[in-house]
Amino acid sequence: MTDEAHEEFTKPWDQLTAIVESGDAEKLSDYLKSLPPGEPARALSRMSKDEQAGVLETLPETDAADLLTELPGEQAAQLVEELPVEEAAVIVGEIESHAQVELLARIDHQEAVAILDHMEPDEAENVRALAAFPRDTAGGLMITEYVAYPEDARVEEVLDDLRTHSEKYARYDIQYAYVVSVEDHLVGVLRLRDLLLASLAASIRSIMIEDPIAVPAATGLEDLQRLFGRHAFYGIPVIGEDRELVGVVRRSDMERAAEQQANRALLKFTGIVGGEELRSMPFLLRSRRRLSWLSINVLLNVLAASVIAWYQDTLAAVITLAVFLPIISDMSGCSGNQAVAVSMRELVLGLIKPREHFRVLWKEATLGLLNGLVLGAVLGGVAFLWKENVALSLVVGVALAINTVLSVCLGGTIPLLLRRANQDPALASGPILTTLTDMCGFFLVLSIAQAAMPWLAGY
Repeated sequence: MTDEAHEEFTKPWDQLTAIVESGDAEKLSDYLKSLPPGEPARALSRMSKDEQAGVLETLPETDAADLLTELPGEQAAQLVEELPVEEAAVIVGEIESHAQVELLARIDHQEAVAILDHMEPDEAENVRALAAFPRDTAGGLMITEYVAYPEDARVEEVLDDLRTHSEKYARYDIQYAYVVSVEDHLVGVLRLRDLLLASLAASIRSIMIEDPIAVPAATGLEDLQRLFGRHAFYGIPVIGEDRELVGVVRRSDMERAAEQQANRALLKFTGIVGGEELRSMPFLLRSRRRLSWLSINVLLNVLAASVIAWYQDTLAAVITLAVFLPIISDMSGCSGNQAVAVSMRELVLGLIKPREHFRVLWKEATLGLLNGLVLGAVLGGVAFLWKENVALSLVVGVALAINTVLSVCLGGTIPLLLRRANQDPALASGPILTTLTDMCGFFLVLSIAQAAMPWLAGY
């Protein structure tokens, strides 16, 4: 087998280890760039901590910074924590400002402070200032790498500056330049196309877009999503309390933040507490995060199961009901979770307010009634085909229909009530809904069966 063929079939993590051992930084950069999207993260997760640190230490600083920004947040934080503080500070210094804040927020506090102490003072101060903004706001998402010019500058001066600092600005991802007053107040936006086509002697004020749309630093993620949805902007300038230009929020960063917010909500809803989890994280940390939710869920499930214990004589007399209990519980839970998902999504988009629970209740009840009748008829039909007993089919069909209505009403309103009580709906909605739908489902089936016992005996 040729060297090229052998390299093609070598596992990426083995190949990375071999290149790091050779110390060839250029080859390492080229190899990482040749991997498909997502493959560097997978390859690094298969390597030991020392091997991972070796990859970052071998790469040029700018390439190491680019690699960190491509990795999942928790994985990037783990890599940085394995580096000597001096090397970590140099690499973090090459990352865009908002990504610096996000990365340092994920690592140990003392480690983050040590890294900041080894960074350039101005850069470290900028990171501390950005870290003061809440995570999902314009201030928390903005970058401070932008280009701004005084309103009395001429086109020739701006073009000369762009040429002189071309290498520096190449990493700024520039699409617009901004025009500011003497007090640094935002007064206009300068499109590069207009700049290139204008007369060299012209003032940039004469070709700028006046009074551009800008957002205060406290603007929330939901408002940013709506604003970007209405306008095809690449980025939106961020202003301070006195309308001074403080940064720029890019569409790509807003979209990534929205995706991360959705992922965090999904993790909480499925019982992963404490944020993003990777299997390369410490074993006990992962166990503690999961158990914090599962242990509560055990108690809630015991409460739901107590309904069965209360009706154990009915269940013993009509043992066939044991087959349908989990079906009704599961189907009702699925219907309720659909309602939870819609309410949480509408809360995020600002389409409903926590106080609008009566409106949501009406909408879900009407939908639940139709779906409940359909699902109840289907399950009742299955029961009749199996046992040829009309009473049994009515018991399970009616129970599923009623419980479907209850579950969607609960699923739609629980997130609103939790939000109104300043609790996290993503974390608490699931366990509460599951417990209530199970209790109601078991109670409905067994209580209706008890009333219809003369027609069910022996089944």
